[in-house]
Amino acid sequence: MRISDVIEEFIKDLFKEENQAIEIQRNELAEYFNCVPSQINYVISTRFKPSQGYYVESRRGGGGHITIRKVNNSKQDYMVHIINNIGKELTANEVDILLSDFLTYHIINEKEAKLLKVATSDNVLQLPKEIKHQIRARIFKNMLLNIE
Repeated sequence: MRISDVIEEFIKDLFKEENQAIEIQRNELAEYFNCVPSQINYVISTRFKPSQGYYVESRRGGGGHITIRKVNNSKQDYMVHIINNIGKELTANEVDILLSDFLTYHIINEKEAKLLKVATSDNVLQLPKEIKHQIRARIFKNMLLNIE
């Protein structure tokens, strides 16, 4: 497991204790994982985005901290939030992260996750790079709208 994955899992485990929001000290977390603080920034900026159901606030100076809030609504509200925050493009890696989150929070089942992954995979989307991520986002959003 890569350090980014370990840090992500650690932060997600904190939500099990706190539920709605957590507050972390970037430097303390970096020291705990024996990594540079920019590694913590990378994990937060790529794994805890609004499109993945999180809001991040950062405070600097005087013991600055990072607050991460989890959007905690009904399944339908959560799906609408995700759809609205995906944007016009979506990479295969971003699909993997979203699907992992959906499974973790029981938003979709394994079968639905497999269908979403296959339908948006690079094997299916053999298109020029300029439009591949746009088409993937459109397919992914449309499929999410039709999951009950």
